[in-house]
Amino acid sequence: MDETFSVPEELAVRVPPADMAATVNAIFCALGMPLDRAAQCTETLLYADRRGIDSHGVSNMFPYYVHDLRRGTIKADPNPTIVRETPATATIDSDAGLGLSVAADAMRLAIAKAATVGVGTVVVTNGRHFGAAAYHAHLAAERGYIGMAMTVGGIQVLPTFGSQPMLGLNPIAVAVPSRRRAPFVFDASMSAVAGNKIRIARRLGNPVKPGWIAESDGTPVMDSRPVPEQFHMLPLGATRDLGSHKGYGLAMIVDVLCGMLAGTGPGYANVGNISHHCSAYRIEAFCDPEWFLDQMDRYLDDLAACPPAPGHERVLYAGQLEAETEADRNQRGIPYHRDVVQYFVELADELNVACPLPR
Repeated sequence: MDETFSVPEELAVRVPPADMAATVNAIFCALGMPLDRAAQCTETLLYADRRGIDSHGVSNMFPYYVHDLRRGTIKADPNPTIVRETPATATIDSDAGLGLSVAADAMRLAIAKAATVGVGTVVVTNGRHFGAAAYHAHLAAERGYIGMAMTVGGIQVLPTFGSQPMLGLNPIAVAVPSRRRAPFVFDASMSAVAGNKIRIARRLGNPVKPGWIAESDGTPVMDSRPVPEQFHMLPLGATRDLGSHKGYGLAMIVDVLCGMLAGTGPGYANVGNISHHCSAYRIEAFCDPEWFLDQMDRYLDDLAACPPAPGHERVLYAGQLEAETEADRNQRGIPYHRDVVQYFVELADELNVACPLPR
């Protein structure tokens, strides 16, 4: 994990995952969520925190979810409905429900369709933030399918050569099962760095690195400096010379496969109405699944055995470090910033719900 986003041990409070899950679940219920939806939202957030995806874990509760649940811009008890469907596809109106749970439902529907016809794709309109894309893709891999998940993520990213944000962070996640190895789980925003990570860097007092953000007029910031008050996000690649046209183009693809395909439109034209895309591929529909799993293990073994370049200890593949982090945090607790823990303690007291977190 980049130390820019890591909570220093002297500022960290190690919390058992079960204790944070109990607190978050109780808060969601106190804010009007039914038990099953609260449990799903909690599971999605704790998945991120256990695996070191701290920018998409429970810290999103206080700048976003709690505020919007109280305002009603996120519905605590939505009624998602299928508005268009074929044997392999569906479009769901999320009814302003959190994607933390509705996108998980969409992926499970995609898996069910793939079980029947080989592939399943479900898009979601009228949605809200869906957390770590890896969680939804990983749901498929846990069941022996290849999973892909995408979402339109806000309007913060400049197009190449642009001075006005026109694109979301637009993450793409792909999860692939294996037999012995930790599964391949790729999850990345199409911005140079995830937007929530800039907020973490600011909380920790750490500078941004070259190529992450642009000045308010669109000029790329190509040095290390404290997080400014006003800035824009750069696409993956930072500048045209470094390949920003690739991140820009991939972000547009996410807009098309999420917003356009769901009948919502591109993200910049529908701020607050977030669209998702979940696809599942049944491996047996394409090749022998036993052969596939053996080959994935061999592929991952060979990558892990690749000699590292000078100055590096080892070669990693996507999902390997997250699996190691999850094992460590399940044993030692999740290292939250003490301000985050204090926020949950105070919110639980305000809502009069049980809170096993340290005070």
